[in-house]
Formats: sequence, C-alpha cells, structure tokens
Amino acid sequence: MAADELTDLRDRIAALDRQVLDALNQRLELVRRVRAHKQETGAPLIDAAREAELLDELTRANGGPLGEQAVRSLFSAVLDVMKQESQGAGAGAAATQVRKPAPVSRLAIVGTGLLGTSVALAARRAGVASVRGWDADPAMLREAAVEPAASLAEAVAGAELVVVSVPVGAVVATVRDALASAPDATVTDVGSTKRVLAAVEDPRFIAGHPLAGGATGGPARASADLFDGAIWFLTPSPVAEAARVQIVEGFVAALGARTVQLDPAEHDRLLAVTSHLPHALANLLMRTAARAGEDALGYAGASLREMTRVAGANASIWADIFVANGDLIASALAELGSDLADVERSLRAGERDAIERWIAESATARTRMLEYAYRTEAKMLNRIRVRIPDKPGVLARITQSLGAAGINIEDFELRHVSPEYGGVLVILVAGGEQAELARTLLRREGYSAA
Repeated sequence: MAADELTDLRDRIAALDRQVLDALNQRLELVRRVRAHKQETGAPLIDAAREAELLDELTRANGGPLGEQAVRSLFSAVLDVMKQESQGAGAGAAATQVRKPAPVSRLAIVGTGLLGTSVALAARRAGVASVRGWDADPAMLREAAVEPAASLAEAVAGAELVVVSVPVGAVVATVRDALASAPDATVTDVGSTKRVLAAVEDPRFIAGHPLAGGATGGPARASADLFDGAIWFLTPSPVAEAARVQIVEGFVAALGARTVQLDPAEHDRLLAVTSHLPHALANLLMRTAARAGEDALGYAGASLREMTRVAGANASIWADIFVANGDLIASALAELGSDLADVERSLRAGERDAIERWIAESATARTRMLEYAYRTEAKMLNRIRVRIPDKPGVLARITQSLGAAGINIEDFELRHVSPEYGGVLVILVAGGEQAELARTLLRREGYSAA
C-alpha cells in the first residue's frame, strides 16, 4: 500500500471518528432531555427493559462487518457512559472526603513496611510537609516513599510525631528508642497487640492500632488510601497527656480513619477472637487439607479457598503476634475446642435437630455482624449470583454497568471454579428495588443473575 493511500485511509477514519463524536454529543443532549422529563413526571430513570430492546434492535439492524457481540459491547458501553454523563460531571464517582489538615508538619516513620509506608503516603496526601523514615532493612527503606535517614535517631530528630511500625516482637524496644531520641515528639505505634506496651509509661506515648493491612506486606503494596474509613484503635495509658492524645486523633482523622479508644486488655481480647483466631484457624485448616493428600488440594472447593485466604500470612510478623497475645488466643482455641467436641458428639449421634440449631445460631450471629459492617438491616441486603467467564474485562464491564445506573455494590465475592467454567461473582446490593434493577441490567448484558 502506498504511503499516500495509507494517509488517505487514516484521514477518512479520523473524519468518521469526528462524525461519531458529534453524533454521541447529540445523543447525550437527547438523553438529558429524556432524563429531565422522567424527573418531572416521576418515571424511573433507568428502563433496563427498553435498553435490552434497543440492543436487540441494533443487533438485528447491523449489516456487518461488526459481529453481534461487538455491537452489544459497544452500545452497552455507550448506554452506560450516557447515564453517567447525564447525571452531571463527576456523578457516580465517590464524593471527595473533606478532611481537616494534619496537626503536624514534621513526621517520622520507624519501620517502612506496608503500614509504615502507607502512613507516609497518606500523610503526604494530608499535607504533611516533611516525612522522614528509617528501617532496619535497607532494602525496605529504599522502596519506601519517605525521606530516608541513616538511623532511627536521625529519622526522629525534630519530628513532631513519630509513628513506630515494626513487628510486635520489636515494638517495645523501638518505642523506647524513639522516645529517648525525640524528647519533644509525640510517639505512637501501629502494632496488633497492646498489652505488651503497658510497660512503656511515658506521657508522650499514645499506643495505636489501625484495622488495615493485608495478608502480604512490604512498601511496594502501600497505598495512601489504605486507612480511608478504617477504624484506628487508640489505647493510651493512664499517664498519657490529653493534648498528645488529641494530636494523634487529629493525625489519624487526617489520614481518613476514625479513632476508637479502648483499654489495652480489651483490645487484645477482641483482636484475639476477631483477627488472631481466624488466622490460626486458617493455618490449621490448610494443614488439615494438605494432610489429606494432593487430591484434597486439587479438588478443593471455593469454601476452603475463602476460609484459608489468610493462611500462611507473613510468618515472622504473625509469630510475634501469636506469642504476644498467646494466652488470649489459646483461651479462644480452648473455647472453640469445647464447641467442636459438642458438634462432634452431635455428628456421631446423628442429632439432626442439634446440628440444625447450631447452624441457625451461626446464621443469626453472622447476620448481626453484616448489619454492623454495612450499617443496614440484614433484610435489606440482597445477594445476586452471577456466573462469569474466565476472560479479561468482565468485572469492569459489570461494575461499570451497575455504577452507571447508580447501583452501589456493598460487597462482592469472586469464586473461581475452573478456566473452563469461569467463576461465580456474588454481589451484595442494599434494597429490593436496587437489587431487581441490578439483575435486569446484568441479564441485559447476557449474564445469569440469580
């Protein structure tokens, strides 16, 4: 093909693109007029049945060479973009959270793993001017988004606030080093256990623990939004200065989290049951499955994969947590052992009523937990089960379609079955009308939506 012919073809394509753009803008104006009419008359803003009919009509009218699936994908995207644009600029996106500025301008991070580096990133987002850091591991420090220091003392020199983010086994000694090296600074930490810090009786120290993180760590996985909406426990000692508690509270709020004050012993009791015990059980379940042989691992169902997601999490960090909170975790395991013995007896005796009652009580407890998590009545939460193929872009397509219709996904689970079958996406939507609209839209896209 000659160069001038190629240029001509490209020019013609560009001209068509401009025509398509003009047509889309004209379409948007009409969509906005339709939306305004619906708002005046009180008609539903989204007519999923009409959208499905439109896609069918366009498919029948298609003369090629576009394939049927291409036509449906293109115009489904057009429909969703039009919904978003007709709602106004920025509609459908999360509203920007208004935060007060951080109460400090000079911050030091001691320990630059996942949490420490995330604190640094969130602090910079909150306007903290100086964020210096130090880590005993030079490789971790090189990856962290901080101004690196050659030593702990250098990192904390001149800091107004020091955040200690080291493994629980080293937290007491490191907090004391930070207090000694920064006599004017407020010092806090992010450790998962708090009783170990009761020995640090210093009015400048405010113990803390954000409920954030992941099964895997490291500065490469850090994020400025890790703490958005998270609970951040504070367990100040009786000698802690109230003004320093306020500094830490203000700093945490600037990072996007909300503080809850607890007694250190109560904190450790709650975390033993809600965080540490699940990790212990995940490890036990994984070891039990492995002992059953390779077939057990090869044919493992989604339930085992979901229940063992945190199994094998950072062994060094979690060994410290298990040791520091070992007595309470052991007590939780002992109580669980007693319950397991009761269930075992019922199973061996075939006591169906007892087993059914055991399951029902568990369902009630989980319902209450979900009501707390989603801040809505359990009866308002609707699960939608969608089979999806093992192909790229499927999740994006589903979330875009629902988002364009103003449907909020409260939560979702993705259960991979096999490359041939694909997987099952379980979406949680609040409200019966929203759930029914979501099912209709998903069926419009060709998905099952039970």
